[in-house]
Amino acid sequence: MLMTRRNTFASGLIVLFLLLSVCSSQNPRSPQNYLDAIDAPETNLADTTENSQNNSDPSTFSPHIEVIATNLNIPWDITFTTNGRVFLTERARGVVSELIDGKLSEIQKFPAHANGEGGLLGIAASPDFANDYRLFVYYTTRSDNRVASFQLGQSPEIILSGIPSAAIHNGGRLAFGPDNMLYIATGDSANPRLAQDLNSLAGKILRLHPDGSIPDDNPFPDSPVYALGFRNVQGLAWDHNHQLYATEFGPQIDDEINHVQPGKNYGWPEVTGSSGNSKFTNPIAIQQPRDASWSGITFLRNASIPAWENNLLAASLRGQRLWRFTFDSDGTLTDQQSLLQNEYGRLRAAVQAPDGSLWILTNNRDGRGDPIAEDDRILRLSAP
Repeated sequence: MLMTRRNTFASGLIVLFLLLSVCSSQNPRSPQNYLDAIDAPETNLADTTENSQNNSDPSTFSPHIEVIATNLNIPWDITFTTNGRVFLTERARGVVSELIDGKLSEIQKFPAHANGEGGLLGIAASPDFANDYRLFVYYTTRSDNRVASFQLGQSPEIILSGIPSAAIHNGGRLAFGPDNMLYIATGDSANPRLAQDLNSLAGKILRLHPDGSIPDDNPFPDSPVYALGFRNVQGLAWDHNHQLYATEFGPQIDDEINHVQPGKNYGWPEVTGSSGNSKFTNPIAIQQPRDASWSGITFLRNASIPAWENNLLAASLRGQRLWRFTFDSDGTLTDQQSLLQNEYGRLRAAVQAPDGSLWILTNNRDGRGDPIAEDDRILRLSAP
């Protein structure tokens, strides 16, 4: 009997050792692991009544937060490809890198002029990346802002140049719309009058084919301009009805979220915030810069966070928080909530990952923040 017990005990130890070995061979912080395992909200939510209520009520929901990358150098934007790869830009270094297991692998360097708010800014992956391996970036030179595309391992191709640049108000966000067109957010380059000038690319949202040609159905003939009258557009996102929304920095007052429609004029510099002038389109949300300075935004769709389904999430720089918004089918604001206030510092981008989680970039090393030793970081928010 003693020999039998010893054999049973030894067998148990062997099984335990094998289980531990398997678990330790998987990196729980690997972004690729997160992307490979699509979250299933039905099985990830806690079984208790209290947690179930928490996860279904947006106003009380508390996400699970992980830090999945640290010590980044002023990251500005991040993009996920259709086949699950992750690329990001670092503004001052002018480098596009791929994120693998929490570490950066340099892919491409650009001659970016990191004066003031300039440098390597937005990045967007081709909607057909699995076949064409093409990325798009927005960057500042000493003479202008430019949009370039490149295939991995190939030299970049400039598809748009001559976007006015300055130490401030450079815009820089890129995004592909549901129509597979490339949308480009620009600032007024510290020259407000350009925002109303249809002959200038400054203070606009632009729309192009991926090869840089102008779509025939743009609102202004032979022009990349999709909408005008912006001070400094920072975020672009589409809701489940394919409606475009954009964030914009105000002049020390009235940061805006706009429901962007083709050919509309959003008023800068004639007005900021709402006005009674029918010539201009009013914003759908306004907040003061001390609480906002909204930058990158995303709508969560088919998310691993059911409580925030179809909500707009906005990263805030000066406000040092994440904002959550809901809108009705007409784009009217129905609810808003401030989250993570002063917990992670300045937040630059908010992007939904293929697994439905929300990834956020901090920007505490941009000269305006108060960094900790691990900054800058990538945060991943998901259901607990």
